[in-house]
Amino acid sequence: MSNQPKIAVIGAGVVGLCTAKNLQDQGFSVTLFDQQGIAEKCSKGNAGHFATEQVFPLAQASLLKKLPGMLFNPNGPLRIDWRYLYKAFPWFFRFVCNMRKAKLTENTNALKALNEPALSAYKALLGDQDFTDLITLNGSLLTFEDTPESDIEKLYQQYKQHNVAVKWLKGKSVFSIEPNLDKRVKNALLFTDVGHSINPYHLCQHIFSLFHRAHGEFQQVGIKAIQTTDQNIALTTSDNTTHQFDKVIICTGAWSKYLTSQLGFNVPLDTERGYHAMIKNQSTLSRPVASAERQFIITPMSEGLRLAGTVEFAGLDAPENHHRATMLLKHAKALLSGIDEKPPFDTWMGCRPSLPDSLPVIGRSPKHRNVYFGFGHQHLGLTQAAITAKLLTQLCSGEVPSLDLTPYRIDRF
Repeated sequence: MSNQPKIAVIGAGVVGLCTAKNLQDQGFSVTLFDQQGIAEKCSKGNAGHFATEQVFPLAQASLLKKLPGMLFNPNGPLRIDWRYLYKAFPWFFRFVCNMRKAKLTENTNALKALNEPALSAYKALLGDQDFTDLITLNGSLLTFEDTPESDIEKLYQQYKQHNVAVKWLKGKSVFSIEPNLDKRVKNALLFTDVGHSINPYHLCQHIFSLFHRAHGEFQQVGIKAIQTTDQNIALTTSDNTTHQFDKVIICTGAWSKYLTSQLGFNVPLDTERGYHAMIKNQSTLSRPVASAERQFIITPMSEGLRLAGTVEFAGLDAPENHHRATMLLKHAKALLSGIDEKPPFDTWMGCRPSLPDSLPVIGRSPKHRNVYFGFGHQHLGLTQAAITAKLLTQLCSGEVPSLDLTPYRIDRF
């Protein structure tokens, strides 16, 4: 290992953790940095859904006609803080530009390329036994209450066209696999090759324990500055200590803009603040169940049912909007039978790192020979973490990546 480059991975969310472990497995000396600790931000409270079926970008023209209803519904899936709107406007302008048919096709193909090998990359990272213990492969459901069957048919064919494994269930067929769904559910799409985690925070802690037991180093400090030369990189931490490395990988999620701007990049990164409500001691589902009309998801977990899926644009620093989590209880009671009138629950908020084209940044810096990026995975950080780690490890090893990384380059904007 002494002959291998010393690599710093900044960010101990699921992407950074997978990257650090994958590098370590290839013999690199790795130091992991995170000011908050292990998986204490977005990776702690996500929906736990390995959403490999989500190959369609959010920037679709069909969304435009739905926006007014979404924005003016206090219990709707989208909220934009009017005080933040002027800051978010450039992001939304780029978002709309990505609705063009050619861009939609390009971005869909790029998402597919990452999602198709996502679970196999986890299996390679974790090993067969840990993969079986930590990831449940029982598919997921997308339910429909009053959506016309002609619209469902169109969506179903789109998934089939992109080789997503899906079955269309109608009426009693839905309740044969999830009998506790409310009878207002008329149809569902069953994605058969999808997985979920019953505790994504525990999954992250387990990956870290594997890394740490193999003598990986972790420092709970922030990174204030990055200075690069052709030979090495100097990282200045929040305690004003300087560390020297041969390579650095930035995996800091929604906080990546601060470090990438130091390196000369103006990345249009914003945060989609997501919320969850955790209903304790409930176990009435066997797989994640999403609602097409209500735009949220329920995932069965070790502690109960996790309700998640809302989007809020209000920046990184605004306080938590408690209503964005508690409103999910109303939707859950409509979708699922047997939930108490006032169930015991906890709430949480996390910041998804989002780019206007729904694609992450993965690759080597075009300005620095020893800087790499893995951030901006939007709603798919958990899904794409292991494949991102594999691609970054291939780059650091001097190998040709197994995927064409052109769509994910940092200077594409």
